[in-house]
Amino acid sequence: MAGQSAAAHGRMGGFSLVNATLSSAVTSTRGPLRQTNALALAGCELSGQTRSFTFKVEEEDDTEHVLALNMLCLTEGAKDECNVVEVVARDHDNQEIAVPVANLRLSCQPMLSLDDFQLQPPVTFRLKSGSGPVRITGRHRIVCINNDFSEEEDSEEEEIKLCGILPAKKHGGRS
Repeated sequence: MAGQSAAAHGRMGGFSLVNATLSSAVTSTRGPLRQTNALALAGCELSGQTRSFTFKVEEEDDTEHVLALNMLCLTEGAKDECNVVEVVARDHDNQEIAVPVANLRLSCQPMLSLDDFQLQPPVTFRLKSGSGPVRITGRHRIVCINNDFSEEEDSEEEEIKLCGILPAKKHGGRS
């Protein structure tokens, strides 16, 4: 991948961000495309004062957003009580669905790894029970696809040729 760069630290909608941009060229059945991936570390905190947080993005035709959750953990000041965190998102039929993803307790399970649990924004995180504070961390991936790829850039791309599959050689019969 070409053009890897790091951007400055920022803050967006309550999520802390650290950005990195990656660019690459992709050839599809519709012709050459320019694809840019932007990665941002993201995190928010739910507590008795902030019981919910909604992660929203601006909708664009040539952009796909994915929020990949890594970990939920109780932070300093948490009580030994059940802290249930719920995710509210839309399913494949565009119906709102609420799913509890964690039940954290300081004495037995203060953190939970979600192993890149992927969601498409908008996503709302709710502290259904407990007083927290619960920290949610993950990555926001933005994929921009631009099919206004010029002929000059197209000629610079490396072509990959695949060899056909050849049949296996047959050996003489066994006696």
